[in-house]
Amino acid sequence: MNRRLLLFAFAISVALIVPSTAMASGASHYVPQPGDRFAYSESVLLTNGRGNYSSYTEEGYYNGSITVTGVQSNGTENASYQSAGIYQNSLGQEYPWSEAGSFTFSAVTFLYVQGTDNQTGYVDPYVWFYIDNGLARGSSFSLLDTAMTVVSTDDAFPLALSSTGYVSSIFAEGNGSYLRNDAYGVFNAVYNWKAYFDPGTGYILGYVYTEVDSDAAGDGFALTDTVTDTQTTFALTSTTAPSSGSTSGSTLLPWTLVVGLVIVAIVVIAVVIAVVVARRRRGHRAIPQHPSAPARGTMPTYAPPPPVNLIPRDQPPVQQVVIRETVKVPCQYCGTLIDSTATVCPRCGATRT
Repeated sequence: MNRRLLLFAFAISVALIVPSTAMASGASHYVPQPGDRFAYSESVLLTNGRGNYSSYTEEGYYNGSITVTGVQSNGTENASYQSAGIYQNSLGQEYPWSEAGSFTFSAVTFLYVQGTDNQTGYVDPYVWFYIDNGLARGSSFSLLDTAMTVVSTDDAFPLALSSTGYVSSIFAEGNGSYLRNDAYGVFNAVYNWKAYFDPGTGYILGYVYTEVDSDAAGDGFALTDTVTDTQTTFALTSTTAPSSGSTSGSTLLPWTLVVGLVIVAIVVIAVVIAVVVARRRRGHRAIPQHPSAPARGTMPTYAPPPPVNLIPRDQPPVQQVVIRETVKVPCQYCGTLIDSTATVCPRCGATRT
């Protein structure tokens, strides 16, 4: 009898523990809730032009947001997005731009389910703005189609929303290369992506994406896409600035210097990769396209390509000479050919009738 009671008690405890454990493991990370929202500012810069792109630059400045509007029972989240801004380049071209829409994504697989926030050129991409906040250091995951690795789970990320100027973040980094073949030309592209996420929810706090494009003829340029949150509905965890000797993903150096150092490192890596192995990633697009550009749709999506070297400089204009053809007829008296419009023969003086 006591044994039966013990077995019964054990069975009851297993029945209670197993479901609760399964639920805990299934919900080990934050699940988005209706009303979750973050707003961000984004700058997209094309600099360091070489060859045909020498002295050419582009600038795009945008403000956008993503909002969770509903939660389905299967773990699919309904969301909306919007973004607006201005694009301009060194040729004097300037375009205002805006867009808005809706899409769904999975809080289980972290994939877009139906539609995207204008992420074109990808096949079944992962979302760029939300990850599993329970990931440990060294864990791997994907943003869009880039493999990322968690470098730190408590990194100090500079954010103006914090009273201290810094918030705690999950810092992840990814690197890659691909063959660009679009309206800008055919280039070997090498990129680095540093992304920072809120450890309490897994939502994006900001990122810095840098890319260097080059070809065998010496043409190329550098792209830098920077995103920073400007407003969140979820609470942030303020932290202190990293020490001068810190080895975390954040740094006290100015962003311009950091980007410069990263670009130099990427150029070196690009040369090594070009010599050792040519890697191509089918269907990849470089910059996360939020927002996309007027009239683009290929990378980079923020503007039509510049009309490079279409007109040689310092070349004098070509003079045009118009030649008028006149019909001539013979004089009926002396036979001299004269203009059909003449009334008197210039040789014999006879009147042309």
